[in-house]
Amino acid sequence: MSFIRNLMRSFKRIPAKTIKAVGIVSSVVIVAVMAGTLMYVFGAFFKEEEPEPVVEEITYEVHETEKEKSFLNKDVLQTITDSGERVKIALDNRPKTVEVPAEELSEYVKIDDCLIAESGVVNVTASSEGIPASDDKYYYLFDEATYEDSFAEDAEPISKVYKDKGITLTADLHKGSADSRLFKKFVVAVKSGGEYVQVSHPSYITNPEYVASYNYSGMAQSSKKGLLVDPSRLAELDDLGVNYATYNIPLNRILAGSAAGSVSYSYNGVTYHFNKAILDEYDYLFKNLNAKGIDIAAILLNNVSPSTFPEITHPSARSGSTAPYYMFNASDESGVNALAAISTFLAGRYSGAGYGNVSMWIIGNEVNAKKEWNYMSTSSLSDYTAAYTRAFRVFYNGIKSVNAGAKVYISLDQQWDRNRSNAADFDARDMLDMFAGSFKSYGDVDWGLAQHPYSYPNDNTAFWNASSLVTNSFDTSIITMNNIDVLTNYMKQESMLDTSGNVRSIILSEMGYSSTSGEAMQAAAFAYAYTKIAANSCIDAMMLSRQTDAADEIAQFGLALGLSTSGGAHKQIYSVFKYIDTPQREEYVAFARPIVGVNF
Repeated sequence: MSFIRNLMRSFKRIPAKTIKAVGIVSSVVIVAVMAGTLMYVFGAFFKEEEPEPVVEEITYEVHETEKEKSFLNKDVLQTITDSGERVKIALDNRPKTVEVPAEELSEYVKIDDCLIAESGVVNVTASSEGIPASDDKYYYLFDEATYEDSFAEDAEPISKVYKDKGITLTADLHKGSADSRLFKKFVVAVKSGGEYVQVSHPSYITNPEYVASYNYSGMAQSSKKGLLVDPSRLAELDDLGVNYATYNIPLNRILAGSAAGSVSYSYNGVTYHFNKAILDEYDYLFKNLNAKGIDIAAILLNNVSPSTFPEITHPSARSGSTAPYYMFNASDESGVNALAAISTFLAGRYSGAGYGNVSMWIIGNEVNAKKEWNYMSTSSLSDYTAAYTRAFRVFYNGIKSVNAGAKVYISLDQQWDRNRSNAADFDARDMLDMFAGSFKSYGDVDWGLAQHPYSYPNDNTAFWNASSLVTNSFDTSIITMNNIDVLTNYMKQESMLDTSGNVRSIILSEMGYSSTSGEAMQAAAFAYAYTKIAANSCIDAMMLSRQTDAADEIAQFGLALGLSTSGGAHKQIYSVFKYIDTPQREEYVAFARPIVGVNF
């Protein structure tokens, strides 16, 4: 047995790693030695059968270090297995690399969102069915100016990310600096043949309100009743119960050529000047209107002389004008900067800074009527609408980046779908379709529609009389208050809905009826029209033109649209307007039913 004890003592001195390697062999040797010893002691060499020897199992405690234990740790093995499985799944789900035909490549990737996020970062998220083949494994992000149709050949990417079916690329916004991206659009590209190639349609930022300092959206109003106000007769507005007011801001009144007598404003690295005396007039008016509980829709009009401020006016509108106003300029850097400065300055001044508040901004007047109101020398609806849409986008992003609650509107007239050959103006429907389509393509926002449903012709006060030009079809030539439901039903179409799937804000920012056919006729027309407006849930507000007759409208068009004469005498419509939305309504509306021939 001393042999066995010696053997065991020797065995214990063997390192643990060696024991692991020879454990099985050692066990066999020990068993064999013990068996031979037992057979010798008990006469195993005699011929008779002996019982089988009992072999005791000998165990040894092996002391492993923590490092040695980790070599084959169960948890480690499971982690390795799980990681491999995840890699396999990712590879199986990864979109295939595809050779995209050249004619499809520029829009193969779809930009789903282009949003400002925390810390002044713009997140551009995009997706695609597959991964377009390219020189490397990256998507690249570029920006383009408002007036550019592609990024420059020598442009460098803003950021890059591994290609996948869903990606997010980022860029710094740089709001308010010379390299601001607030008014730029973004595009995804790949590198192919050593050059960057566009693979997505461009998209603008669609949430400029994220960086706004104000959030004024107007007051809670009891009715939709509004008016083009006369600043010299503000005291009447309390008596009339006005809830909304429109007022023009022609840019030639507020822009100044020097710092003298002006309010200076620096934006995106450029300083602009605004006439302080004129601003004081607007401040006084807007504060007084707000104090009376009236929400304001300000109409921005470009009547600036191209020789004085050429950057404000589109190059194709700087000569030969046949209209009092010109197309805004977003066709170059100086134009975009100027419109951005004007929009942010006005929105900042009239959104809670103590000068009065404006909740609605209308960009231009009846902009489809280029000959009469918004001049640009072109016969192309596409070119004209593109020029206006780019300028509108600058105004929208500028205003909303200051006041998140503001609404911004396109203004259209009643000439809906005339389809006249060689017409100097464009049909409102055609321009609206193209305008809305552009926003859907380049990043939709919640723009609104400011419609002018005047009678046709404008002096036809009895708008309810039948006319072949006024029908209940989307193809109607003219939209008046007789068929206003055509407009609101048109705006209920999916292609016209806002970003939340709702009908966009619609206001009737200018409409009116002349008393040249008699005061009773004018009053009856308003009574019937307002009743239809109040019953239409898609219309947010109406602004009647106007509080006081305008001498130039009477002289030029024979239109006496006021609630009062130019001398201040109240017409019959004054009382109807005052009581139309009160408990006394019936007393002042009943007379109109026999005139209109409708029980409303």
